[in-house]
Amino acid sequence: MLLSSARSAVPARLGQRAASSLALKYSNAVFSAALSKSPQVINKVQSELNTISTSIKEVPEISTFVTNPTLSAKDRQSGLAALYARAESAGAKKEPVSDITKNLFVVLSENGRLGETQGVIEGFNELVATYKGELTVTITSAAPLPRDVQTRLESTLKQSQAAQKAKSVKVINKINPGVLGGIVVDFGDKTVDLSVASRVNKLNSLLQLSV
Repeated sequence: MLLSSARSAVPARLGQRAASSLALKYSNAVFSAALSKSPQVINKVQSELNTISTSIKEVPEISTFVTNPTLSAKDRQSGLAALYARAESAGAKKEPVSDITKNLFVVLSENGRLGETQGVIEGFNELVATYKGELTVTITSAAPLPRDVQTRLESTLKQSQAAQKAKSVKVINKINPGVLGGIVVDFGDKTVDLSVASRVNKLNSLLQLSV
């Protein structure tokens, strides 16, 4: 099985990114399977997964399917068929879904891990970006950053060693009210946490120690 290595994975604590360590095991397995085929297959799988990711966000039925672990085997089979139908429309013309994408969702379904889908796709996209020499910098803030602030941050980040080694740099601003204020910057395997939430957590920890 292409994803046999992911079957025995165990959950791990979530980090700053949406993708858990468990999700990243699936991401690596899918990427390795696609890489063993050809660059064209990598592009096809990425296109299919991104289409599925968009469907999860925009189609309530698809979202319910991947987040409901109590579905019967029959309902899971119907849900997978709906996912594949969405993925078939990923390219300029309708094409059958790749075996790699099908295999991924069969394994996620069998293991009761469909809830990890978005994290798996995020991890896969990061692996593809690294493979292509691209660096994606994610700036997470409580509210959209003003354009001038984001421009200054982008300019600073593009001067970093990691950015200068990359063929291209893409900066994304994600919104998460949970950071309260400040920003969290993710690039490569590094995270710079300058959020208010982080400071509040540290303060709470110090207060608890002093009681």
